[in-house]
Amino acid sequence: MSTLRTALTELVGVQHPVVQTGMGWVAGPRLVAGTANAGGLGILASATMTYAELEAAIAKTKTLTDRPFGVNIRADASDAPQRIDLLIRENVRVASFALAPKQELIAKLKAAGVVVIPSIGAAKHAKKVASWGADAVIVQGGEGGGHTGPVATTLLLPSVLDAVDIPVVAAGGFYDGRGLAAALAYGAAGVAMGTRFLLTQESTVPDSVKQEYLARGLQDTTVSRKVDGMPHRVLNTDLVNSLEHSGNVRGLVAAARNASKFRAMTGMKWSTLVKDGLAMKKSSDRTWQQIIMAANTPMLLKAGLVEGNTHAGVLASGQVVGLLDDLPTCKDLIDGIVADAIKRIDALGALRA
Repeated sequence: MSTLRTALTELVGVQHPVVQTGMGWVAGPRLVAGTANAGGLGILASATMTYAELEAAIAKTKTLTDRPFGVNIRADASDAPQRIDLLIRENVRVASFALAPKQELIAKLKAAGVVVIPSIGAAKHAKKVASWGADAVIVQGGEGGGHTGPVATTLLLPSVLDAVDIPVVAAGGFYDGRGLAAALAYGAAGVAMGTRFLLTQESTVPDSVKQEYLARGLQDTTVSRKVDGMPHRVLNTDLVNSLEHSGNVRGLVAAARNASKFRAMTGMKWSTLVKDGLAMKKSSDRTWQQIIMAANTPMLLKAGLVEGNTHAGVLASGQVVGLLDDLPTCKDLIDGIVADAIKRIDALGALRA
């Protein structure tokens, strides 16, 4: 089939300018390898993994694909330097970050030949990481799922493109060839998608939960601060509605309980959790209440996306969920998106007199 060559495909060495984002509890070896084998860039989500689990996940992914893939790392994690050493040692092609990594970490990765692609939500943040040496950025508009900002992709994307001269990948609201063609017309080097890849055959999310997503409309997501204190776009569920109408005390009690569960699940020491909290406080403008509430995120997402308990869990989702009605393979999804984008780009060319 025909392909689209962009600054992203050249930088990373993938066939198509399509990125599968590092969704916690969702982006594991099967989905990442499925994306990579289909010619896109798959990104492993490591924030919900212990170091040993990440090591095993990278090894498993490498048995499933020989194509480039990436790993998403929490830049503020206490063991971020060790995880970066692991990526370098295992020749992982891309290091993705949800928060801006320190300048020295970027330099270390680049010196080892690893492509550094932070996710950002504002033009000023893009300029900062670009000045530190980031190779590209993913910019997510407010339509995106999970942690998101208030500015729509149609406004955020051009502001970032005007601010930096490194490749920019657009995220938030993309799911088909029209979106890819539009992003390229803006000047982006590709698109990144989360919810669309969550709803594929390679995604390990329980089928019952996938059907819950497919049954939703465009108005069925909300941006809540009651999940972990930060703006978080999720599906409207009874639990989310309950959290939205709960007081701060209830939220803090639930967060403390979930912190204990998260510590037991990962084998982390309390001192490590406190150290990570201090790092989060230093690297962002979060309040201590928000830091404590952050413990809610991994456990509530795990209940919904892994255990299939939609009554006790939270389901992160982009607004695009209301436009999705199928569960394709990664190959069928990416091939269809690229073919449609090429068709639409060619049609635009025909408009010229």
